[in-house]
Amino acid sequence: MLVGVLALQGDVREHIHALTDLGVVAAPVRTYEEIAKVAALVIPGGESTTIAKLARSFGLFDLLVERIRGGMPTYGSCAGMILLADRVANLAHDQETFGGLDITVRRNAFGRQVDSFEEDLHFSGISDVPIKGIFIRAPWVEQVGPQVEVLAEVEIEGVAHPVAVRAGHLLATSFHPEISGDNRIHKFFVEEVCSDLSRI
Repeated sequence: MLVGVLALQGDVREHIHALTDLGVVAAPVRTYEEIAKVAALVIPGGESTTIAKLARSFGLFDLLVERIRGGMPTYGSCAGMILLADRVANLAHDQETFGGLDITVRRNAFGRQVDSFEEDLHFSGISDVPIKGIFIRAPWVEQVGPQVEVLAEVEIEGVAHPVAVRAGHLLATSFHPEISGDNRIHKFFVEEVCSDLSRI
């Protein structure tokens, strides 16, 4: 199984290292031909508006929408979560998303770069040992559809905000596990989310 990491902008190398550490064949993908060949995809953190605009400029946007909605296992972290969301509460001017995940997200929900933080998270389906969530200009989920499972939350002023969600072949996190040194979310993606590649 070849897992592609969308290499238009963002922390591509870190995701590739996390996957290859697990013994997964992973490669950066940035052309139509490369994206058409992968069995699964990771959309990295970065700037969601930039990634979407580059995908449109390079003639990749419609292919990505088609493959994601067609059942290709896809994991989006931070900006990747925004790009997988069907709805964005504070959509930037002319911003597009690939969609597929029945959620509403809010961009930069936890604040600006200076408000970045780390928090131990209980992530459903992995283990009792907390996951270190690294949040950098992170979104949170404001609304989930009936088929979306909330896997982890962060509580702010008594309100629990979903920061990891899954719906079938789609997984998304607000935070950056690729820079934490903990590969359990990538392992979860490969072993659980990518377990049925017959949908592709």
